[in-house]
Amino acid sequence: GVSGMDAIGILGGSFDPIHVGHLQLARDALANLPIAEVHLLLAAQPWQKEVLTAAQHRARMIELAIEQELPFTRRRMILDLRELERGGPTYTVDTLRDLRTAMGPEIPLVLIMGADQFARFDTWREWESIPELAHLAVAKRAGAAPALNEPLQRLRNARYLKYAGDLVDSPAGHILDLAMTPVDASAT
Repeated sequence: GVSGMDAIGILGGSFDPIHVGHLQLARDALANLPIAEVHLLLAAQPWQKEVLTAAQHRARMIELAIEQELPFTRRRMILDLRELERGGPTYTVDTLRDLRTAMGPEIPLVLIMGADQFARFDTWREWESIPELAHLAVAKRAGAAPALNEPLQRLRNARYLKYAGDLVDSPAGHILDLAMTPVDASAT
């Protein structure tokens, strides 16, 4: 791998609206993973969601939220609109391929997701290709994580990485846990 190359974090979502849980996840990723920046990747038309607030309003809410962050964090949070610019339904695998093309084969990419999302990961389009494109950082809230089915348990066991610092030794392929600071908020 490329030693000393900071990774890029990717936190995708419909952000309708962005809330304190999303921001805390981005902060925790910046604090605990060897990433230079975290891209808040706005989903245009996530295939698993129904009607959303207009994308430009969701984008503006993310901009405003980033502006409220402390300077050290604010500089490292990036609103990423590449899914809107591409148009059509949003699939993470396509976006990761775009990012790989844009950033090159060597830079480590880290897809940040919640444990509840990872428990449904095998429903995503071309899910088995995603770890070839990026590492997965799975945020664990306090309490029990959702049970994993057999394919996901096998994936996790095969690719589990104990130390976050080792992420930068390869561009993709590992799964690691990300401890999440508790926040007092639901998605409502």
